[in-house]
Amino acid sequence: MAPESVLYQIKGHAAIITINRPDKLNALNESVLGELNVSLDKAEADRNVSAVVITGAGDKAFVAGADIARLSELTVITAREFVERGQTLFNRIEKFPKPVIAAVNGYALGGGSELAWACHIRIASRNARFGQPEVNLGIIPGYGGTQRLPRLVGRGIATELIVTGNQIEAETALAMRLVNKVVEQAELLPAALELVESISQRAPFAVRLALQAIDAAVQLPQDEGMKLEAQLFALSCGTADHKEGASAFLEKRKPVWKGA
Repeated sequence: MAPESVLYQIKGHAAIITINRPDKLNALNESVLGELNVSLDKAEADRNVSAVVITGAGDKAFVAGADIARLSELTVITAREFVERGQTLFNRIEKFPKPVIAAVNGYALGGGSELAWACHIRIASRNARFGQPEVNLGIIPGYGGTQRLPRLVGRGIATELIVTGNQIEAETALAMRLVNKVVEQAELLPAALELVESISQRAPFAVRLALQAIDAAVQLPQDEGMKLEAQLFALSCGTADHKEGASAFLEKRKPVWKGA
């Protein structure tokens, strides 16, 4: 039996999703995209999961792009379907109701970088490398790289990275604010899990509403985003968790969240 392309594991309050093609540097293909979707279904349905960690198998690559052999087969017609499937998945990650953390453990190139850009938080090991090298293959990023990267680092830097195809090291990505933190490789998963446990101590519904509001900050004009923030704030004030959080603070005790 062939090994699973994506592994799913629960550890504490984290759902750990591992892309498991180390012999192919965890390159993306249709099978991986489908299995990632199934794993996200599990994480979303599990009330004990506070956040998701996405990483790659082995110590060389997070995801070193899409499967080049598959890319070489694409035509104008099949290419549209190919990228739209990836975009749909990465859009789901970006709008996922629980925080999604990319634990980048090596090369994150092409679709790998685009996967990282779609995650809410990125932690990188010191050997991580990011890049959008698609122009070297005569194509452009297709899983959201041309749209998310400018929003993350600005038009100038994004343009340089995309039209040169150059790679950047983890520390450079940190300086650009593309990643939240850089750690030694052995500390990567523990750092991600520590962050998940911190998130798990907060009101789950409030975290979900905060993700919606933050998404609005990069998708909507500020005036519209402020209106949505006000709506979501009002909604949060009507929850059982709001009452519990306020009571716990006043009574100097740890809150017991109901997730509603």
